[in-house]
Amino acid sequence: MDLTGRTALVTGAASGIGRACATRLAAAGATVRLVDLNREALDELAQRGIGEPHHVDLTDLDAVDTVARGVDIVVNNAGVQTVCPVHEFPPERFSMMVKLMLEAPFRIVRAALPHMYARNWGRIINISSVHGLRASAYKSAYVAAKHGLEGFSKVVALEGAPHGVTSNCINPGYVRTPLVEQQIADQARAHGIPASDVVETVLLARSPIKRLIEPAEVAEMVAYLCCPEASFINGASLTIDGAWSAS
Repeated sequence: MDLTGRTALVTGAASGIGRACATRLAAAGATVRLVDLNREALDELAQRGIGEPHHVDLTDLDAVDTVARGVDIVVNNAGVQTVCPVHEFPPERFSMMVKLMLEAPFRIVRAALPHMYARNWGRIINISSVHGLRASAYKSAYVAAKHGLEGFSKVVALEGAPHGVTSNCINPGYVRTPLVEQQIADQARAHGIPASDVVETVLLARSPIKRLIEPAEVAEMVAYLCCPEASFINGASLTIDGAWSAS
């Protein structure tokens, strides 16, 4: 796959899935805009020739508009998690999470589409989650944002198709990222069990495959969606969950 001449934007690029996606797309020849709050991690990636650092707070929606203009590939990946029952969930935290994981992707795509339409080519790839298709208790903001992202992605797929633009969601289960590793540590303390037992008996209780997904596995799916052979994959939700959602 050769993405020479293409510009990709990856949010949450400092670590985890975003870092893996940025690395993979850069290896394919794309110029990558690395978007994250972690300036040190972005600078380290840039020093390795992975991409161009953009230290942006994605809840500042006007800044989001600026960084997204002129890109050919969008990978909406940035996200956070809060585990809390609905009746105790802080309203300001709920609003922030929806802004980060739904409003910011909307603003990014809105700013990117004119350039994509002009070139008659574009790829919108939204890193959703199994929680974009299924619900879990105590994750109301995350589930709501991801379900919204799924619907938004499908609308973009319909509108973008005549212009050579595809829009899809990738729906991983639990990926080995700093966000998930923190959840594992929290669950281990809460249940008084080893972290290894948390993965198998708590996080992956519904998954037939009892291991975490590696970020590079998600990044490979992202890369495939950018290749010519994927031009007819549009409006899809592609699970990478070890058959969790099939159970």
